[in-house]
Amino acid sequence: MKKIIRIAAVLMAALMLVSLAACGGSDAPAEDSTAAPGADVSGKTYVISSDTAFAPFEYLDTATQTYVGIDMDIMDAIAQDQGFAYEMKNEGFDAALNAVQSEQSDAVIAGCTITDERKETFDFSDSYFDAGQILVVAADSDIASFEDLAGTTVAVKISTQGAEFAESIKDQYGF
Repeated sequence: MKKIIRIAAVLMAALMLVSLAACGGSDAPAEDSTAAPGADVSGKTYVISSDTAFAPFEYLDTATQTYVGIDMDIMDAIAQDQGFAYEMKNEGFDAALNAVQSEQSDAVIAGCTITDERKETFDFSDSYFDAGQILVVAADSDIASFEDLAGTTVAVKISTQGAEFAESIKDQYGF
């Protein structure tokens, strides 16, 4: 791949839909917020948080002022199949995760890398997309390998697997 190196996230690692098992309908008290697998959720309304700045997975269609994208289509399909309603809240990625932990939201749908650390806190659905990690440089760049990054500045999106990977190799390659 000309001028592309695998070290930083250009795309947030959109591995999967974060579907949390501790889903309680917004009309149910917090102490009753666990829906067992196969439980009847029809007629309930769930609060779903997202980071809607990650096209094509989730983003605001400015013409209609509605959230659209792959994740929104998946959320619609799940809700239709299971017979529940939902309210979508755009809170940003970290805030969306925090909203679930503080029981202000029932679930998150957003691109998220499944890690062992995150599994300690959240239940994940099966992944449906593997983004990988890449670094993009200008077409006229001389950077073709990690070694070529010595003395340069590498920008990454914080709190991503790309940032974690870049941090792990920055001293080795001198960027």
